[in-house]
Amino acid sequence: MAPLSIPSPSEDWRYWEIPVPWGTLTIHAYAICILVGIIAAYIVTSRRLTKRGGEPGVALDVTLWAVVLGIIGARFYHVFTHPDDFFYEGANVWNPFEPGSIWAIWEGGNAIYGSLIGGAIGVFIGCRLTGLRFWSFADALAPGLLLAQAFGRLGNWFNQELFGQPTTLPWGLEITYPNPAWPAGLPEDTLFAPTFLYEIIWNVVGIAVILLIERRGEGVLRWGKAFGVYMIWYGTGRAFLESIRLDPSEMFLGIRVNIWASWILIVLGIVLILVQRRRHTGLEPSVYVPGREWVEPEPGVDSESTESDSDSDGDEAETENADGSAPATSPRGNAS
Repeated sequence: MAPLSIPSPSEDWRYWEIPVPWGTLTIHAYAICILVGIIAAYIVTSRRLTKRGGEPGVALDVTLWAVVLGIIGARFYHVFTHPDDFFYEGANVWNPFEPGSIWAIWEGGNAIYGSLIGGAIGVFIGCRLTGLRFWSFADALAPGLLLAQAFGRLGNWFNQELFGQPTTLPWGLEITYPNPAWPAGLPEDTLFAPTFLYEIIWNVVGIAVILLIERRGEGVLRWGKAFGVYMIWYGTGRAFLESIRLDPSEMFLGIRVNIWASWILIVLGIVLILVQRRRHTGLEPSVYVPGREWVEPEPGVDSESTESDSDSDGDEAETENADGSAPATSPRGNAS
């Protein structure tokens, strides 16, 4: 092996079995990477949204919808683009308690493009329920989403999956032999392109790019433009990485489906930025839609202990009754 080659984790690191009263609890490294990514994305998004006037914690309400539908979308997109991995004679397709089923997300195989589709639906639902503007939330999410995807790629490293073509570069990735994706005829000491690491680096640089552009002016990347930059950046890097990956995938016109998806993402990002630049300039008046704004309470004021005018009027009326005087019954008295 080359002196700078990247070793893959031991097979024992893929999961840990913890005894519990009802049996054994299996914790997969891949799942931990996904979970850490989700938490990191939420923290980044929540801070950015709160800084722009959102209620503290409102990002969690949207995130819960996005995560659930994003995971569903990620899995079904992967199954759709890799049907031969699940639908073959003797395959366990439906039983979630046996390896290889379409429900076994902990075994890997969760497509990012599927998570974007499902997650976008979840964000739309969450924003409708909370009153947030969809594009305001998307802009706050953009750097956090790249961070989550970077953590997710570590899961591919633990699973020794989705690696690239054979390489002679000194930082090639070592893969345990045999491996289901190992090309026939290659020697056991072959190194492969560490696509997981390339994407991690690409995503981290993308975070820096978005933050640096935002520093040019407070309204430069608002109204969905920050998310548009994310779409262009991620789509560009993903299109290249897809072209050097070895894992089988559905093809359309001789090109991997995910490369087509990357090109579509780039085009949509460009269109989004151009349209929003024409429609909106400067800052949003609020991250909330009109009529759903959240008003930050004044420092030192406890809203629960603050007495309203109607409360005072009610107390006065009760006092009059206690003194034996009749409460006002005239129309003018009711209106006061």
